[in-house]
Amino acid sequence: MARRIDYSARYTHPAEKVYSALTNRDYWEARMVELRKFSDNHVESFEVGDDGIDLVFHHIIPRDTLPDIAQTVMKKDMVITRKEHYSAFGDEVTGTYSASIPAGPGSLSGTMALFGTDTGSTLRTSSEAKVFIPFVGGKLEQLMLVNLVDLFRTEAQVTADWLAEQ
Repeated sequence: MARRIDYSARYTHPAEKVYSALTNRDYWEARMVELRKFSDNHVESFEVGDDGIDLVFHHIIPRDTLPDIAQTVMKKDMVITRKEHYSAFGDEVTGTYSASIPAGPGSLSGTMALFGTDTGSTLRTSSEAKVFIPFVGGKLEQLMLVNLVDLFRTEAQVTADWLAEQ
């Protein structure tokens, strides 16, 4: 059974400024620098075109830092490949993401929407976690989503800081 969660990052900057950051390679590198405080991370590919933004990055989490329940499933460091796509800029920017782990016992995916608000803009992410292991699957799904919200909070703060410095 899959579990879902929504997360909204609210910015005081208009959606156009947030989108502009997403099109900037330096912004993504700044995000990776912040995330390296927790684990090894790097941008694998980054493309901006008429259809929007496509990127792939890796999060590498050492096995010994994983919770005990996750260590029972993962026998090596966890390498998470995250792919994101954002549509071209418009009234509402839509996007998708997926995160995969080689030989991982499940999946993580979601949708994104960036839109203007009266006070700036919001980037809403809706995520779904699925783990295909009897008895512990639900616990692992919940653990994934809780950690995902922490990750999204960190990324939102990096974005807010980046925008404030520009």
